[in-house]
Amino acid sequence: MLGQGVARSTAIAAIAAGVSILVAAAQADVQSTQTTKIPPGAKWSQAYIKEKDGTMLHADIERPAQLPASARTPVILSIGPYFNHSGQVGPAAPVEGVPFDPTAAKGPSTRFYDFVTGAHLMQRGYTYVMVDLRGFGGSTGCLDWAGPGEQADVKAAVEWAARQPWSTGRVGMYGKSYDAVTGLIGVALHPRGLRAVVAQEPVYDLYRYLYMNRVRFANSLATPALYDGIAATPGTTGDTLAYNFSSINDTQKPGCPAQNYSAQQDPNHSSPYWRERDLIRKARGARTPLFMTQGFIEDNTKPDGAFNFFNELVGPRRAWFGMWDHVRGNERTTTGRLKMGRRGWFDEVMRWYDRYVAGKPLRKAAVNHDPPIAVESSNGKWRSEKAWPPADSRGLSIPLRSGSYVDDGQNEGTSEGGPPNGEGIWTFSRPLPRGAHFAGVPHVALDASAGAPDGNLVVDVYDIGPKGGAVLISRGAYLLDAGTNHVRYDLYGDDWILHKRHRIGVLVTSSNAEWWAHVPTGQSISIGKARITLEFLRCGRRRTIQGQKSVKLQSYLGDARFPVDPATIAAATSRKFPIPKRERRCGNR
Repeated sequence: MLGQGVARSTAIAAIAAGVSILVAAAQADVQSTQTTKIPPGAKWSQAYIKEKDGTMLHADIERPAQLPASARTPVILSIGPYFNHSGQVGPAAPVEGVPFDPTAAKGPSTRFYDFVTGAHLMQRGYTYVMVDLRGFGGSTGCLDWAGPGEQADVKAAVEWAARQPWSTGRVGMYGKSYDAVTGLIGVALHPRGLRAVVAQEPVYDLYRYLYMNRVRFANSLATPALYDGIAATPGTTGDTLAYNFSSINDTQKPGCPAQNYSAQQDPNHSSPYWRERDLIRKARGARTPLFMTQGFIEDNTKPDGAFNFFNELVGPRRAWFGMWDHVRGNERTTTGRLKMGRRGWFDEVMRWYDRYVAGKPLRKAAVNHDPPIAVESSNGKWRSEKAWPPADSRGLSIPLRSGSYVDDGQNEGTSEGGPPNGEGIWTFSRPLPRGAHFAGVPHVALDASAGAPDGNLVVDVYDIGPKGGAVLISRGAYLLDAGTNHVRYDLYGDDWILHKRHRIGVLVTSSNAEWWAHVPTGQSISIGKARITLEFLRCGRRRTIQGQKSVKLQSYLGDARFPVDPATIAAATSRKFPIPKRERRCGNR
């Protein structure tokens, strides 16, 4: 997804038909810049998929060149807004750091060229299909932000791929960010022929990408406009007139951009619009095999709802969870370092597909030898878990200090956005007599009183070092009504090791201004009875698996840290703050 970085920097980009939109210097998806758009060993063709409502979806098809045209193969399909032949985000490309070339040579999108070549899809005998969602690329129709229209697109595309004469009828889905969201739609709907999904850094409930408990992220204003601009982007001069006419979404349906933008400005999570886009609810009990990735410190497609989605599934599941941001499993720095830190992404993905899409036996697709869940913790070490939160995580109920703060919007959650002032109501533990391993999703329950509506409430959880350096572990926001509010909500999940002599710090405050687009009310907000539940491992973890420290973790531990005044710590240390129990030795962990 795009647009999250607008809180830190925004730019004005002129979009194809004269539309001006705010775009963010967000972490961009990687798109290949190679001059040859067709992968080695592939033969490219195009097709159109007609839906019941008349929408025509454009598809690029890459088939193994060494096989006869009639050869039946398993299919991997990606569907999303980023497969326009001229580039994935149109004229916003310079800001997003990806290519845009309306005069490019004729050929398919190169968005997942790295996957097709790195996983040797053609050589393995798979067909790869890229489909433009309605309103994007060469498809007709009105963009729908993962709503009923786009959900119908996913179903139609998968079932079309499954019934082609060159298909075995078995389809997998692959994507990252928005085209990982469409993979989750596939999990929820289970169209005929879908056998497995790989989804990197998706969104699980579209509301939560733009809001948290009615508090806006800055991208709630920029992101809808950005996708309107992408939808209005034409193809290349090498494309057909029909492709280019379809690609300019607002030419055919002038109301699309305005409708898309206005619909997403509703901050009410329970509205019909957002309920249609709550994939956690829709996928509950789904059986489609899913392999997903999620960064705990992801600053674009955040982990809000990730573990609810994952744990509600009943089919085969696989995941990488760790300390990265909006990156692919195979993505590297310019020096060749893996950004997630773990080798073998494509190998593991293809074992998943070989087993569930190609239908190979375990002896040829040994998915049972891969860790069910590969987890990177805050020390940069990786381990295998059967579940996350782990089955032996136990909740520790912690009373928080009462008090009041001014809703002035001045506090930052980390030093990444600017120096935090740490204003609010702190509660600190005593120095820990031994290490503790936090692994779970914090839950807050408190009473808050506000004299006026729309008061801002933020709860932050910190790892406080012996010298007072604070590193954010988790956070969550809530918009208060006037009067007494009985607040109950989850913060972001994390997997964090707290060392001996460190403290746990919890701050109740008005803002994380680098994260949410708070509108300060200036009023005083009072906090009465308050508790937070943090989950800690009962059993120690000593066994590790292959994997290095992720790139983001290394920078985060330095950039996010800020000092807390010793006098503040001394005044707010609570003897009622329970200390996590000593970890046990439990079998061969």
